[in-house]
Amino acid sequence: MTVMILGLLIFLGMHSVRIVADDWRTAQIQRMGVLPWKAAYGVVSIIGLALAIWGYGQMRLDPMLVWQPPVGLRHLVSLLMIPAFVLLVAAYVPGNHIKAKLGHPMIIAVKLWAFAHLLANGRLGDIVFFGAFLLWAVFDFRAARRRPRPDTAAPGMVGTVATVVIGLMAYYLFAFHLHVWVTGVPVM
Repeated sequence: MTVMILGLLIFLGMHSVRIVADDWRTAQIQRMGVLPWKAAYGVVSIIGLALAIWGYGQMRLDPMLVWQPPVGLRHLVSLLMIPAFVLLVAAYVPGNHIKAKLGHPMIIAVKLWAFAHLLANGRLGDIVFFGAFLLWAVFDFRAARRRPRPDTAAPGMVGTVATVVIGLMAYYLFAFHLHVWVTGVPVM
């Protein structure tokens, strides 16, 4: 579990710079330039995420059960993941009402994903992994709401429908085809 925790610290730590050191981040961007900052940010994030995922897989080889979730919670996770995928897509599709209304749909998607997976997983490593993401998302959402919202494209029905359709397609693809391949765990 040490590798997983190290990876979480690197990944979520990098993603927390704007929460805890926004002025430092701004100074680094001005000093380095936007593209070098994004490249460094991306490399560190990928390393952290890779370590967290690899460590998570290693943790699953020797799990420590904290509680046994009821089987029915797996169905709830599947249900909660539908809006999580739509919210994730809303962060990237310009001109949709979901992003216009919520402001930070990706962070809300992470909250929903992490909370849902905490419900259905009772191993210590799962609790640490998904709990870390949930805790980070709570603090990031709070910090993001304090910052001024950037101007975005005016919301329209086309962007909103595209968001929902793409989100549903992404959910279907991941839930019924990729989840077992990525995680080794079938959705149901």
